[in-house]
Amino acid sequence: MERTNWTEIEFILQGLSEYPRAEKFLFVMCLVIYLVILLGNSTLIILILLDSRLHIPMYFFLGNLSFLDICYTSASLPAMLIHFLSKKKTISFTRCVVQMSVTYTMGSTECVLLAVMAYDRYGAICNPLRYPIIMSKVLCIHMVVLSWGLGFLISLAQTLLAIRLPFCGKNVFNHFVCEILAFVKLACADISLNEITLMLDNVIFLFSPLLLICISYIFILSTVLRINSVEGRKKAFSTCSAHVTVVIMFYGTILFMYMKPKSKASAVDKLIALFYGAVIPMLNPIIYSLRNTEVHGAMRKLITRHRFWKKR
Repeated sequence: MERTNWTEIEFILQGLSEYPRAEKFLFVMCLVIYLVILLGNSTLIILILLDSRLHIPMYFFLGNLSFLDICYTSASLPAMLIHFLSKKKTISFTRCVVQMSVTYTMGSTECVLLAVMAYDRYGAICNPLRYPIIMSKVLCIHMVVLSWGLGFLISLAQTLLAIRLPFCGKNVFNHFVCEILAFVKLACADISLNEITLMLDNVIFLFSPLLLICISYIFILSTVLRINSVEGRKKAFSTCSAHVTVVIMFYGTILFMYMKPKSKASAVDKLIALFYGAVIPMLNPIIYSLRNTEVHGAMRKLITRHRFWKKR
């Protein structure tokens, strides 16, 4: 079959075209969410960079998670906002490929990064005396580079497999954004290789990190329950509560999306995907900052410094 010229291909992002009023509401909601994501995650990154008390592995990983969330949402939300107000909801082949490649990279990287953060909490609670040696600056950098590198390489491999496919029909995404599995299903060719590799990637990048996270927290729970002091147990649990909450939201939404039976109410599926792609990145910095005295202290220090320079 002769391959279609990429420059001639356009995709239609159907979204919620059948509910125009809902799209206007979603535009306002997603705009607010995106601004909160940029503000919250950028503030957290600035605090981590400026305050020396936050120059520890936990906040180093958290800064990377915040940067990842900014990149992830910036790849999809601005285009989504434009489509909410546009009558012509088309996207070019190149933009679609870039969007799905970036989001796939960020999603895969986040899975690995959450496992790395669980290992960090394991080291801090189960081996507190050796923690500074175990989680050295060099190891932290290597673990972050590994997380980003694996996410990029697996996304590159899947993207190259996807763009080799020919497209010759009505290219309509029943979604808000370009998603790689939906992308390959639009091809007019055999996609069994793509489906098999995507399934293997899901096992490697979804379930393997989740297994490592569960193992880490089994050891953490065992160690915490051996602490005699109630106050000591509360303090140990409090250092993990934010990470556990983020993991439950992240994996809970993904597993619910992919393991539940496909319903005819596709609008519900799209809104669940929107929650995963927009609401969770907005909540991450809030969850990590809500009861974190170190972040609160860094914020007060930054505000005080700003007022001092303003008076001068």
